[in-house]
Amino acid sequence: MTPDLRGLHDAIEATWPPAHRQTSGPVAIREGRGGGKRVSAATATRPLTPDELTRAEAAMRDLGQDALFQIWAGDEALDADLAANGYRIVDPTNIHAAPVAALTAQTPPRVTTFTVWEPLEIMREIWAEGGIGPERIAVMERAEGPKTGLFGRQDNRPAATGFAAIHGPIAVVHALEVRPAHRRAGLGRWMMVAAAHWAARHGADHLAVLCTKANAAANGLYSSMGFAEVGAYHYRQKDRAERTRR
Repeated sequence: MTPDLRGLHDAIEATWPPAHRQTSGPVAIREGRGGGKRVSAATATRPLTPDELTRAEAAMRDLGQDALFQIWAGDEALDADLAANGYRIVDPTNIHAAPVAALTAQTPPRVTTFTVWEPLEIMREIWAEGGIGPERIAVMERAEGPKTGLFGRQDNRPAATGFAAIHGPIAVVHALEVRPAHRRAGLGRWMMVAAAHWAARHGADHLAVLCTKANAAANGLYSSMGFAEVGAYHYRQKDRAERTRR
């Protein structure tokens, strides 16, 4: 049975957690500490009054963060209100999921993929090359429950890395990075298969991964592997100049 959106939302947040979360009325404010949009974006349970929006923006500003909301299915009224208040759409993202059992029929070639935690130094180097620095690695370290780093080799060279963690029955892959010289050679597929084998050993029944809609190559890979698009979200962000004029 495909996970529902509530379960996926909870798994995504638990496996890629903010440093701190506080609630102000209908708004959840997340402190990301440089870990990216997903751990810094606010969410709301309903459309906001002008005063509630002003307070939420002030709370994010006090954390040194942009005014940023994550928008899921069911948030259409909130989305429209934010658009009317000068918030632009950023990073529309697909959520892909597949049964673990459907992915573990294959096995990666020997000495191609490894699961290891804590991350090796070479894994940190590959992440850094892709713009994934210490602040995002700190997000991985905050995740509780079963977790692992993913490490891939190709032509006897370090070629890829990633992170996977489990919440409930769902394992989620984050921060998958393949070095440019090793892309389009099948390593991304083997990294996901390795993640599925690891997830199976730790009791998960579904594997999920997030991908911006603009990343056609990665979306195509997941589709070809049998992943289904089971949901989507996007962000609404107000630039600092907009907030100043408001």
